[in-house]
Amino acid sequence: MDILKIIKMKDNKYKIILDNGNIILTYDDVIIKHNLLYKKSLNDDLINKIEKETLYYDNYNNILKYVLKKIRCKHEIKDYLNSLDLSDDDKDKIWDKLNSLSLLNDKIYTSSYINDKFMFSKDSLSKIKKDLLDKEIDLNIIDDAINNSDFDEYKKLQKLIIKRINTNNKTSNILLKNKIISEFVNLGYCKDMIIEIYDNNKKEDYDLLLKEYKKTYNRLSKKYQDNLEYKIKAALFSKGFDYNNIKKEDLF
Repeated sequence: MDILKIIKMKDNKYKIILDNGNIILTYDDVIIKHNLLYKKSLNDDLINKIEKETLYYDNYNNILKYVLKKIRCKHEIKDYLNSLDLSDDDKDKIWDKLNSLSLLNDKIYTSSYINDKFMFSKDSLSKIKKDLLDKEIDLNIIDDAINNSDFDEYKKLQKLIIKRINTNNKTSNILLKNKIISEFVNLGYCKDMIIEIYDNNKKEDYDLLLKEYKKTYNRLSKKYQDNLEYKIKAALFSKGFDYNNIKKEDLF
């Protein structure tokens, strides 16, 4: 088939227009490799080679965009690479190319990941470490990044717990403490540290008790007349309020 025209496009692409009306889109590397600017015709064998090499560069550019969009670890890049329609040889070729461009760097990824997660999430360092291990980051890389950081986990947890305490407007101290312990243990924090911080910063919940008492009274007084006081006390106690405060005479 004769080549009617070769048009240079953006993004290092070329359009090859053939006399049979077919159009081939390919890359400058393919054009140069096969010296296409100086050829007047293409046979089927060369067209097949061009199409195969074009597919390779399509995939290479896709993964390059994926890698450059944000910092990635090797595990993520490998998973994405395996999702592409490529032969094992082409995958190895792309992997080596990315490595030569210093785009396969778990140390940089790990430092960035730890910093972002510690600063902008509730996660503890132990949870962050576990998540990195799940991404198949080498343990020594993770430990080096953590040891070289100046993150204060106690201060972070203290800030998070105090915020929970200050924004609480309906939960008794006992239930709030249990919720906070459960939440932050799941995020990888030491239970003893959670309890210490909570106990040092908790607030009296008598005002919440009065508020809950009024709600409970209005609700139960419509249903019960006998033993109303007992039922109200039982309801308040079940919600975690201090029994000594519930017994106070000024509530009833």
